[in-house]
Amino acid sequence: MKVTSAEAGKLVKKLEEKISALQALEEKSSVFRVASGEDEELLRPVYDFLESQKKLEGLQADLRTVKHAINVFNTTHTLPGFDGMTVDQALIALPQLSAQKVKLSRFAERLPRERVMGYGAQSNIIDYTIANYKIEDAAAEYDMVSDRLSKLQLALDKVNHSEKMEIDITLE
Repeated sequence: MKVTSAEAGKLVKKLEEKISALQALEEKSSVFRVASGEDEELLRPVYDFLESQKKLEGLQADLRTVKHAINVFNTTHTLPGFDGMTVDQALIALPQLSAQKVKLSRFAERLPRERVMGYGAQSNIIDYTIANYKIEDAAAEYDMVSDRLSKLQLALDKVNHSEKMEIDITLE
């Protein structure tokens, strides 16, 4: 089947939910309690151990296949306009750029010279914190990183919703 990365992500979630539901059903059905004198066969829940294991293995194999296809796609597909950066590298770059943007925001918002509290109520000493860089440079760098982050997010969104990958599974 051919799917986009976004669709493959939804498929992963669906398979994980199916596995979780089957495991929960197995947990509830694999044992049961009866009181003395009750008919075990009347109270026995429907459960086939071997069939349950077979279904679980099939779902887990499908999940491995889908996740592998996503990994291969992410490590081989490049983003246009980002000098050969793969999707995988972009997923690493996003949090790096986000952290850099937060840091640069603090630098860009700083005053060139800021008065800080003195050494106590009786002190006549006034302290200043002085920026050891040009605030304008920090603001320009902030704008550049912010734009790059936005462009990278948009490029990833476009790839995730338009480029298709082949996944060799058949869903029930």
